[in-house]
Amino acid sequence: MLSEQVYARLRDAIMRGDYAPGEALKPQDLAKDQGVSLAVVREALVRVVGEGLADRLPNRGFAVPAFSDRRWQEIAEARRTIEPLVLRMSIERGDVDWEARVRAAHHRLSRTSAFAPEEGEYISGAWSEAHRVFHRTLLEGCGNAVLLETFDRMWSASELARRWSAHRTPGRDHVGEHRRLEEAALARDADAAAEALAQHLTLTAAGLTGRTHQEPAEES
Repeated sequence: MLSEQVYARLRDAIMRGDYAPGEALKPQDLAKDQGVSLAVVREALVRVVGEGLADRLPNRGFAVPAFSDRRWQEIAEARRTIEPLVLRMSIERGDVDWEARVRAAHHRLSRTSAFAPEEGEYISGAWSEAHRVFHRTLLEGCGNAVLLETFDRMWSASELARRWSAHRTPGRDHVGEHRRLEEAALARDADAAAEALAQHLTLTAAGLTGRTHQEPAEES
């Protein structure tokens, strides 16, 4: 379906960083570039707006969200509040099968390259998926479908900001952060795991504000 193809190309372009934060997404230009009608482009734009990958501005059309958009810090605050608590539940309730899945998900993440030449300088799709699976698997031991659905929504809403943050903090030790999460979870050390996860999420938010590891983002 044509509208689906246009939507997929537009979504991928935003995720790759082809459009700068705050850059206008002009329906006329997009329609000309892709050889489709304005109606098809507008349908695609509405979909990316629904995913939080673009904003619809009153009387100004469409644009990629800005670094300074408050939503990113609100999502980060929500994740720092909810996910460490769910991780504690997961550590308390998770069984041996959960432990095996955590170990397997971490192994896959650690063996997946963060960058692919054909995808430019931004985080690769394969790494992003392995990253999502690892974080979700850590929480799956909680056994609460509603909490996991909440995680899924927050993860999707923060995907663009997470990619921007990774691009702006190339020296960050993602490997070490994920290893500490895995080790604490499998050691059933809920305090250490929750603290490691909260710090991990804080560093992601800090990447958008320009703060360093020594200057963590303030709670908003």
